[in-house]
Amino acid sequence: MGSALTNLLYFIVAISVLVAVHEFGHYIVGRWAGMKVLRFSIGFGKPIWSRRAGADDTEYCIASIPLGGYVKFLDSREGDIDPADDGRAFDQRPIPARIAVLLAGPGFNFLFAIIAFWFLFMDGSPALRPAIGEVTPDSYAAAAGLREGEQIIRVGNAEVLAWDGALIGILDGLVSENRIAMTLEDNFGARRQAVIEIPSQTAASLTEPGALFEGLGFMPGPPPVVIGNLQEGGAALAAGLQEGDRIVAIDEQPIAHFRQLIEVVEPIPGQRVNVHFVREQSRQTTVATLGERTRDGKTTGFLGVGYLIDNIGPVRSFGAALEQTWAKSIFTLQMLGRMLTGDVSIKNISGPINIAQYAGESAERGFRSFVDFLILISISLGILNLLPIPVLDGGQIVYQVAELLKGSPLTERAQIIGQQVGILALLLLMSFAFYNDIARILG
Repeated sequence: MGSALTNLLYFIVAISVLVAVHEFGHYIVGRWAGMKVLRFSIGFGKPIWSRRAGADDTEYCIASIPLGGYVKFLDSREGDIDPADDGRAFDQRPIPARIAVLLAGPGFNFLFAIIAFWFLFMDGSPALRPAIGEVTPDSYAAAAGLREGEQIIRVGNAEVLAWDGALIGILDGLVSENRIAMTLEDNFGARRQAVIEIPSQTAASLTEPGALFEGLGFMPGPPPVVIGNLQEGGAALAAGLQEGDRIVAIDEQPIAHFRQLIEVVEPIPGQRVNVHFVREQSRQTTVATLGERTRDGKTTGFLGVGYLIDNIGPVRSFGAALEQTWAKSIFTLQMLGRMLTGDVSIKNISGPINIAQYAGESAERGFRSFVDFLILISISLGILNLLPIPVLDGGQIVYQVAELLKGSPLTERAQIIGQQVGILALLLLMSFAFYNDIARILG
C-alpha cells in the first residue's frame, strides 16, 4: 500500500486529467457554438499559473484547489457586454446550443473512457477468465456446489472474460433477483450450471464494501494455467505442449494457477519433470526438461509458457470499448438507483480519501490498472454531472429545457432557490462520503 503522499499525488493527477477532459468538452463545444470563453480553469481558488491567449484573450489557469474546474463564458446576465461581443454570450445563444455545451462536459468523460478502453484492447489484454478461489464450508457458495479452481464462463446471460465483468453480473443478480446464476468450467473443459441463492433480507448487506465475497462464501481465485504462448526453444515447446493446453500438475504436484507453476519449477532448473495437462477434455502427460535462467545471481527453472494475450484489432477493439463503456455506465446508474431504494448499501459512496487510496493502489499495480481506475472515475464523473441537481450540468440542462418549454427563462428567484437546494444536496452527499471514508479508516 502506498504512502498517503503517493496516494495524494496520483489522486491529483487523476482528478486534474479528468477535470481537464470534462472542461475541455464545455470549452471546445462552446467555441464551436460561437460563445466567448473568458476563462478556462483547472482547479478552484487563487490561480498558481495563468496566461492569456487567442483572439478572445481567454485566460487559461491552474488554480490552487485541485478538486474541480470550470469554464467561464461571457454572460449578459452578469453585466453589460461590449457591443462587439453582442450575440456571443452564453445566454444569447440558441437553447439547443446551450444544451449541447452543457452535455459536452459529461460527454467528453464518456469519450475518454471509450478511447482509453480502445487503446487497452488494441494493446492486447490477458484473456484470463475469472476463477473460483477458496470456498467456505456451509456458505451460500458451498450450497450451490461451487468448487475451487473452476472458471466462471457466464454470469446470468452475459459471457465474462475478466473479474470486472463477473462482478457486475454477480451484483446485478444479487440485488435484482437474490440469485446468481453461473456457468462454470472445470479443468477438463466440462461445463455446468450453478445458482447461488441469497435470502432477500441478506442481499443488501452483501453490497457493503468488502462484504460481497465473504458473504457469498467464496473468494476470487487466479485462473488456471491455460497456455497462451510458447517460448521459442523453451522446454514446453520441446515437450510438445500447445497453445490452449491446460497444465494441471507437475509430477505429483497439482497446479491450479500460474503463480503456483512458477513456485514449483523455479527451484528445480534443468530437471526432467512430468507435465500433466488437459487437451480437448483429455488428460495427457509429457516429459519436459526445464530451462535455466539467472535472476539476481540465482539460477532458476522455467517451463517457457505464458498467458493468452487477446489481440482483437482496432475495429473489434473499438466495438468492445463502446460496449464496455455502455455496460459500466448503465451499471453505475443502476447502483445509484438501487442505493436510493435501499437495495444497495449507501456505504459504497466514496469520498476523496478513499478515491485517493484507490488511485495510489492502482498506480502501484501498473499502467493498465491506473488507466482502468481513470476510466471508472471518468464514467462516474460523467454520470454525476448529468444528475438533475441545479449546480451540476444536468440541473442546468433542466433549466434550459424549462426555458424552451416555457418560452422564457425561469425567474431569478426560482433559479436562486434551485442553486441553494443543489448546493445543500451536494454538501450532504460530500459529508456522507467523508463519513464513509473516515469509517473505513477507523475500521
